[in-house]
Amino acid sequence: MIRFYFPLRFFSSLFTLHFSLFTFHSSLSTINYQLSTTMRFSNKICLVTGGATGIGGACSQRFASEGGTVIMVGRDETIGNNFKDEIIKNGGQAEFIKTDIGNVAEVKNCAEKVIEKYGRLDVLVNCAAMMTFDKIIDLDPEKWDELMHVNLKAIFLFCKYFLPHMSSGAVINISSVHAHQTTPNVVPYASSKGAMEAFTRGMSQEYPTSVARFIAVAPGAVDTPMLWSNPNLKSGAEVLTGAIGKPEELAAAVCFLASAEASYINGTTLAVDGGRLAAL
Repeated sequence: MIRFYFPLRFFSSLFTLHFSLFTFHSSLSTINYQLSTTMRFSNKICLVTGGATGIGGACSQRFASEGGTVIMVGRDETIGNNFKDEIIKNGGQAEFIKTDIGNVAEVKNCAEKVIEKYGRLDVLVNCAAMMTFDKIIDLDPEKWDELMHVNLKAIFLFCKYFLPHMSSGAVINISSVHAHQTTPNVVPYASSKGAMEAFTRGMSQEYPTSVARFIAVAPGAVDTPMLWSNPNLKSGAEVLTGAIGKPEELAAAVCFLASAEASYINGTTLAVDGGRLAAL
């Protein structure tokens, strides 16, 4: 019987080699994970309504920074094109399409342009919104209709014309904590956001995830022009309590929900509110 004897140093070397290979493989895994989380939207077509200002603007920037092609939709061409140019200057891919999001013909035309150029849509973020601050008995009925067109009808229209061109996509609807608890003088806004969340839940039942996932995000008080346009805040009649969020913090949540990392999240609402809902 022949026996072979190896010095202890030999086994130590084998262990070191194995450990080094394991460490190298772990490092590659870490690098691949980092790449996957920082460029989650490479080759993805992402459309954001109200995508040139506030939360929508932050979402557009985040999608572009993670490799997505961003289509911003809104009514103000000057603001939209300037923001588009800024994203492109920073190395992103973006375009702006002037659209009245509550107008059937204009939304349909927007969809036709996008599909003709890109052939599909991967992510839809319905972010554009407006508020009124009158008591119901003082509210002009035309203002009610305008708000519902922007906050609710637009979501229906963008889903109607883009869903046939989505596959395993994500539809993120920007709601509000006002859908759950609200304050005086913003009843139309709160009503539209409550309906938006019901729409989101219903769509998650009507369409399988092979078409799209549907999720609502309910921000609290966020540092945007809409927040500071509230006359109750300006007059001091309403005082904000708790943290005021940054648009970038909302964008981080939206982009997570729109990514493959959130593949099991569907038909629900995520409150991103700094505790605002608990205080209302």
